[in-house]
Amino acid sequence: MSDQAGTPTPSLPPPVPAGPRPKLTNRGRSADPIASSNTDIADVEEYEYFVAPGPRGYPPLTEFLDIWDVNTLKRGHELNKLQHHTELYNTNFLVVRRGQEFQVKITFNRPYKPNEDKFAVEFVIGKTPHYSKGTYMPVFPTKERQSPWAGRIVDSSDNVVTMGITPAANCIVGKYHLYVAVVTPYGVRRTRREEAQDVYVLFNPWVAADAVFLDDEEERNECVLNEMGIIYHGAFDDVSERAWNYGQFDYGVLDACLYIMDRADMPITNRGDPIKVARKASAMLNARDDEGVLAGNWSGDYTYGVAPTSWTGSTEILLNYASSKMPVCYAQCWVYAAVFNTFLRCLGIPSRVVTNFYSAHDNDGNLRTDIILDENGRIDRNRTRDSIWNYHCWNECFMSRPDLPAGLGGWQAVDATPQETSDGMYRCGPASVQAIKHGQICFPFDAAFVFAEVNSDVVFYSRSRDGTLEPVRVNRAHVGRMILTKAPGLETRRDITELYKFPEGSDEERTVLEKAEEYGCHRDKSDLPAADVELVLPSLEISVGDDFEFSLEFVNSSDERRTVDAYISGSVVYYTGVTSSEFLFKTPRVSIEANKSVKEVVQVQSKSYMRQLVEQANLHFIATGKIKETGQIVSAMKVVTLHNPKLSVKVSGVARVSEEMMATVEFTNPFSFNLEGVYIRMEGPGVMSPKFKYYSLITAGSSLIWTEMFTPRRAGPSRLIVSLDCAALRQVYGQASLTIAP
Repeated sequence: MSDQAGTPTPSLPPPVPAGPRPKLTNRGRSADPIASSNTDIADVEEYEYFVAPGPRGYPPLTEFLDIWDVNTLKRGHELNKLQHHTELYNTNFLVVRRGQEFQVKITFNRPYKPNEDKFAVEFVIGKTPHYSKGTYMPVFPTKERQSPWAGRIVDSSDNVVTMGITPAANCIVGKYHLYVAVVTPYGVRRTRREEAQDVYVLFNPWVAADAVFLDDEEERNECVLNEMGIIYHGAFDDVSERAWNYGQFDYGVLDACLYIMDRADMPITNRGDPIKVARKASAMLNARDDEGVLAGNWSGDYTYGVAPTSWTGSTEILLNYASSKMPVCYAQCWVYAAVFNTFLRCLGIPSRVVTNFYSAHDNDGNLRTDIILDENGRIDRNRTRDSIWNYHCWNECFMSRPDLPAGLGGWQAVDATPQETSDGMYRCGPASVQAIKHGQICFPFDAAFVFAEVNSDVVFYSRSRDGTLEPVRVNRAHVGRMILTKAPGLETRRDITELYKFPEGSDEERTVLEKAEEYGCHRDKSDLPAADVELVLPSLEISVGDDFEFSLEFVNSSDERRTVDAYISGSVVYYTGVTSSEFLFKTPRVSIEANKSVKEVVQVQSKSYMRQLVEQANLHFIATGKIKETGQIVSAMKVVTLHNPKLSVKVSGVARVSEEMMATVEFTNPFSFNLEGVYIRMEGPGVMSPKFKYYSLITAGSSLIWTEMFTPRRAGPSRLIVSLDCAALRQVYGQASLTIAP
């Protein structure tokens, strides 16, 4: 086609259809779509006739055995709640664990006759139930006919039959719809769909046949049933604690956890495998590539969300995500780990939050942390790309690993913090902790990445003017200095470093490193002579706003005098090791007599760092230098975590279920400047739902008092957790313990 002048008219692209994109399906590939939603309801017929309709239609089924009532015994029944360890779930439905019997009472229109009557209790999950896929599971009362879910008659009295049902120990985890079907000569009569009869089936760490079986009662109570967590942070020689309410039993949390798997389009048939569940969830807990639960933010600007340091528990985050269908803002590593922990414990997978101090983030995959120095020994920050996080939190979950060689089951590292991609998505694990310890980094999933986080060498390179790099110092003990988790049943920490690595310098460690090299770990083998001058940095406990002295000790272990041209740098850093701004730089020349030591004292004033301070109040000191007589490089690094003021939290009133109590929070601004835009959050497992209060201004030296009434919902020990957060002051916490009487 052309215009009147004979010029060809360019072809136009076809118009773009208006409206939303169609949802992609597998139509044309298989007859049934892949069920990937636990909320979809299958169409189950109430009547299924065996015969064709006669002149007057189908024959009536009312003259045979009929179902009057089905009771799932979800309230006040010891077997169904206490024995399944699900009595804490705040839900209107029955919650049980797989591989263990629970009971259902069925009322018929007449007494049940075992030799004449036939019935089955049916469990359906997903939109397209199939017996072969485990999404439709009939349970029969007689031994002559059984399915993977075992059934038996526990009691039969008058018209009431008590049925014992044992879900298979490897069955799908999720919400099942329950039906009772009776067989007659003409067809099957089935109960109608009643939402009140739905049953949640979870993983079961109390049953040996389940893949998440954990044969330690104290660990089970801690890693499945405990709602009150402690997350460790700070520096390895100055550890701080952050209390957290996991809230895995709170109303709506279980449904939110199932929604996460629905949102991921995870096939229903995969939800009985804890390996697949944990791996899918490690991707879905972050929002990097799948609109997952939490949006990460390390910028310091949290204008359009909640600062990561402000959260006190997982409940608000999960309920917000389930209701809004949008990622919740914002998170950093401990928030990802805490919410992931809630997800795992809620579904019945034993889990815990662990903290690795001096955790390497290896950007280039060489299992080394490379620090570039110029030819004079000063750090070249423009060329140093790898970072060492002051700490990093991830999760461990307990499960068997039939996909790995024997002995590699047990604790598995999983991480929802988006650092690097794994199989095209931001996720990490599950990686066998035992495999990591023994250098078997070839096994799935992501063992090499976790191995680098705890075992990287810190290699200092000197960069000459022509751009060549030469290793001048190797620190093999800095990374993975200490790995902590909460001790079972106690409010103290537990050092689990030995689960990840053998002692530094031991024969076992050398064997592990050789094994790791076989699987592609390229470690630096430079055999550099140790410098005869050592730098020793002090351990300090400093509060925000304090002036302090920072003293460096130069120790000369040689028999000759040494002169060191030193570079002392003090920087405000994020906890990820990324520098925000430098507030201190000194270049002293230090002379040390033979076998003597000299201290270099640096005065640090609060006005030099306060304006640049970022959220977790970390100061990073790095001292490097070149020994004039030998040309050797010396270096030392120290993280100083500034301590924040505390909140005062007090409770008053009768500590009893359903009795109103009062919580009082007090805080005094200790600084000479005002605090603006202050949020205070408070919650407690079983006693108080998440609450917050906003203060536009807390003037210098002034105090605030916030009182809040609450009514405990259940008996037992609990804790109120409170945080105060604003742009000028992060990570201010307080808590109060209380024991609620029945």
